[in-house]
Amino acid sequence: MEREVPDDAMMAIPNSVARFIASLDEAHLSNIFSDVGTTIIENFAPFLFAGPNAIEAWMLGMRDHAEGLEDLKYTFGDPQDFSVMGDQAFFTLPTSWRGLVHGTPFYEEGGWAFLLVREADSWRLRSYGWAVTHMALLEDPE
Repeated sequence: MEREVPDDAMMAIPNSVARFIASLDEAHLSNIFSDVGTTIIENFAPFLFAGPNAIEAWMLGMRDHAEGLEDLKYTFGDPQDFSVMGDQAFFTLPTSWRGLVHGTPFYEEGGWAFLLVREADSWRLRSYGWAVTHMALLEDPE
């Protein structure tokens, strides 16, 4: 039996978030957030982004967090723990990042937990939480 996984429309959400993080280009975030109650948990202060200004505060925080980061590239692992109930979808997504931090190569592994909601006939991001599980500075980027 083949295991169910998020479809392309659902996976477009984490791809959009990751593209924004890699480029800081807000165009990647167009129409991906829920109209109601978006909440984000991140590994930079204030850590919990909630309330009416959550998205704007998160974007500003990400810009500060990304200071000194260059050449970011991400890779997703296989989605895990996928479930759909009504107009909600949940899944976790192993993710690795590579790039430079102040000119030094680094590697980071972690995972996202995503909660999507169906609004206006499309999937939107209601909430995500990011957790780093491994981080290392590298002497050789390969």
